[in-house]
Amino acid sequence: MSVVDSPPTSRSGGVHGVQPRRPAGHKRRPRRRGDTRTPWLLSLPAILLLLGLLGYPLYRMVILSFQNMRLRELLSGRTPPWVGFEQYQKVLSDPTFWSVVMRTVVFTVVSVLISVLLGLAVALLMRRVHKRVRLVMIVAMMFVWAMPQLVQAQSFRWMTDADFGVINYMIDKLPGVSFQGHAFFVSPTQGWIIITTLIVWAGIPFLAITLNAGLTQVPKELIEAATVDGATPWQTLRSITLPILKPLIVIVTTLSVIWNFGLFTQNWVLRDGKPEESFQTLATYAYTQAFGQSRYSLGSAISVITVVLLLGVMALYIRQMFKIGEVD
Repeated sequence: MSVVDSPPTSRSGGVHGVQPRRPAGHKRRPRRRGDTRTPWLLSLPAILLLLGLLGYPLYRMVILSFQNMRLRELLSGRTPPWVGFEQYQKVLSDPTFWSVVMRTVVFTVVSVLISVLLGLAVALLMRRVHKRVRLVMIVAMMFVWAMPQLVQAQSFRWMTDADFGVINYMIDKLPGVSFQGHAFFVSPTQGWIIITTLIVWAGIPFLAITLNAGLTQVPKELIEAATVDGATPWQTLRSITLPILKPLIVIVTTLSVIWNFGLFTQNWVLRDGKPEESFQTLATYAYTQAFGQSRYSLGSAISVITVVLLLGVMALYIRQMFKIGEVD
């Protein structure tokens, strides 16, 4: 069987040196850019709903952060005195606050990085297994994703219990290892490994299922052409799959950052509602200051700072959502 080479064509669609004919009277239309107002109009109902549900509480929190609300003002109903930026000065000059910020940032970066990599690995695996196996994987991960955070934390709390934990029991069965009565949360490093494992385990289903859906949009023709040209699976992944998945990876990564940065339930339950300083995050630290020590205005100031820190990530997420809908 012979192959007949077609004459080379130019970028404009014709053979080199020959311009394609246009019908008589045809006028070339100027290229029209997509209407950038459409994404905003489509998202307007959601924005109005969020403003209605969150706008007033956020406004009250900001106002409270400039006051000095203590327990006596709360019980008497009197208006707290206005102190300006005093609460913010206390927070920003407190070394404990900055250690909590650093701990929260490190935890977020590590947990999100591990979650996204493992989620992508599971998604790639799902494209290679049989359809029935893929369906079983999706159903199993949906059960994990649907499990409430409180139940997840209670399960891990039982598994890591010093006296009755199944993890201690299994490790203690290894030859030459004595793990009976071992308390994981005595060491901050071991404790954060448990918390990070819980967050990663709970986050993989969403990431894997979402990225698996994105992988279905990768043209098989490109993969086959790369394989014929001698590309290795890693080269195909790096040069074809990942560039196509990039917008989706940015979105799920941004969402994971927002969720993990606001960690509260898991470490709160695992530490029995009394997290030590080494296990405090910004969310638990604000709650402890506000309701544990009746320093409501100080807790509000910490919450406002947390929101400001997340604004950049939220802006990136919203921009990426609109960018996907733009038409060149």
